[in-house]
Amino acid sequence: MTTSNDPRGVATLISDLTQQVSTLVQTELKLLRAEIYEKLDQLGSGAAEVTAGAICLLAALIVLLQAVVVALVKAGLGAGWASLLVGVVVAALGLFLIWRGKSNLSTSNLMPERTQEQLRRDADVAKEQVP
Repeated sequence: MTTSNDPRGVATLISDLTQQVSTLVQTELKLLRAEIYEKLDQLGSGAAEVTAGAICLLAALIVLLQAVVVALVKAGLGAGWASLLVGVVVAALGLFLIWRGKSNLSTSNLMPERTQEQLRRDADVAKEQVP
């Protein structure tokens, strides 16, 4: 059995431990809150990008339909093909925005990773402190 030269009593040690655990929990909750707000911002950004992509795809559909009509009426004149080109570009932009927004909305991006890692480290430190 080892002896300690620590002059503090058991009550003081328990009080210190309680205070330190309380401080640790408060700090972890602050980190969790900050990370949740960050993830909510990311969620909002992803939703905005998906919405923008959907609007672009709707505009692309209108332009492409106009291009088909003009191409049929004009039988290949420049105005129809120009409309077709614009429609394809807008459609590509819309698909890109939806793809990017969808990746921001994935559940793996919304997990509070830093908080999980910090809790893991705190648990490891606590295990090391317990004899």
